[in-house]
Amino acid sequence: MALIEARALTKVYTMGDQTVHALRGVSLDIDEGDFVAIMGASGSGKSTLMNIIGCLDLPTQGEYRLAGEAVQGMHSDQLASIRNRRIGFVFQQFNLLPRTSALENVELPMVYSGIKSAERRDKAAAALTKVGLGQRMDHTPAELSGGQQQRVAIARALVNSPQLILADEPTGALDSQTSEDIMRLLTDLNQQGMTVVLVTHEADIAAWARRKIVFKDGHIIEDTLNAHEQKKWGQIPIQDDNLSEARNANTTLGSDPISFAAVEVNT
Repeated sequence: MALIEARALTKVYTMGDQTVHALRGVSLDIDEGDFVAIMGASGSGKSTLMNIIGCLDLPTQGEYRLAGEAVQGMHSDQLASIRNRRIGFVFQQFNLLPRTSALENVELPMVYSGIKSAERRDKAAAALTKVGLGQRMDHTPAELSGGQQQRVAIARALVNSPQLILADEPTGALDSQTSEDIMRLLTDLNQQGMTVVLVTHEADIAAWARRKIVFKDGHIIEDTLNAHEQKKWGQIPIQDDNLSEARNANTTLGSDPISFAAVEVNT
C-alpha cells in the first residue's frame, strides 16, 4: 500500500524577474515500510520534493496524498497537524535546543500535541532507550558527541509514533564510522516497519536504502532498486540515460513530526 502518492507535481518559484522550475511534473509512489534514498546535485529538485513530502511546502500544481490524505489543498494549521501526526524529521545539524537535556529535547514534539508531562517523560525516555541513549537522558547537546546528538534527534522524530521518517542529509555532519552507526539505526527502524525517506549526496549512504531515486533539473532520471534489493527481488532497474530529455519513472517498487522544525532546506 502506498503511503506517499505524488502525481504530476510541479513547483515554480519567482525570484525577481526570474522563474525557477524546481519540479517539473514529478510522479511517484512510496510504499509503507519502504526505505528510499533521494539523490541529485544542488538545484536538482530533491529538497523541494522533500519539503512537499514533509508538508513543509505545497506544490504549485499536482496532487499529493500522504496516508490517503490529500495534502495539496491544506492550509497552514492542517499542514502542522499532519506533520505532527504522521512525520518525524531528522536534519543534518540536529536542531537540538542547546541548554536543554536530551530528555527535554525529545519531549518537545509532544508539548505541541498536548500530551501531559508525566506521559511525555515516559515516552521520551522510551524513545531514547530505543536509540541506545538510556544512560544519557540528562545530558545537554554539548555533553554529547555528534552521533549521540543525531540519535537524540532520531528519538525526537520517533516519539509521536509517526508513519514516516524524513531524514535530510542525516550523516552530513558526522564522520564515516558514526555515519555507519546512524544508518544502521535507521535500517533497524525500517526493518521494524518504519517508512524512511532520506536525502543524501553520498552514494555509500544511499546504498543502505532499498530504492534510489535520482533527480536532475526537476525531473526523476533514475528510479532503481539498490543492488541488494535487485538480487532479492530479481527486479530490472528503471533508468533514463537521455539526460537532455529526462522523463519521470512513475513506478512502485518493492512488495516516528515537529511543527517548529519547518526550516528552509535548499534545493
